[in-house]
Amino acid sequence: MGRGVKLRVLTVVLAVAMLLSSAVAAPVAAHEPKPFVRGSLAGIVAAHAGSPFIVAFWSTDCVPCLVNLRLWRELIEERPDIALVLVSTDRPDDLPRLQRLIERHKLQAAESWMFADAFIERLYADVDRSWGGELPRTHLFDAHGERRLVEGIIDKHALIDWIDSRKLTNANHPR
Repeated sequence: MGRGVKLRVLTVVLAVAMLLSSAVAAPVAAHEPKPFVRGSLAGIVAAHAGSPFIVAFWSTDCVPCLVNLRLWRELIEERPDIALVLVSTDRPDDLPRLQRLIERHKLQAAESWMFADAFIERLYADVDRSWGGELPRTHLFDAHGERRLVEGIIDKHALIDWIDSRKLTNANHPR
């Protein structure tokens, strides 16, 4: 086997091991992100099926992402009925900074994930084939799994309007 093939096999084996260990181990604390690998978004969508939820991709060195963190804190305080999933695109060695930002913005209640593949373009493509890594990137999912994409800084009023319209729609058309 060539060196490149061995590295790819090792990456896949490590990713699967991380997934299995996170599924079998004790629950992961909210501020300890789960490893985000290929297939993670599909698992997140399945876990939240039947309710509107938000998946926010961000990075510790993205200024607009930090603006959105303030909004996410407000959202958690004002609308605890909406699940928020934060996915950091940072490298594992950025974990201490990520944890400080999560704590500073009081986002420990949010479900937290962190990219866990050295080939991040593979994760971008798994999320959306047209995504080149631009941040912040927010996916708004309704209870039926339909996704609305928002790139850049979130407009709070538009977000609340979306949440309220999803709640009303979902109450009138139960799954």
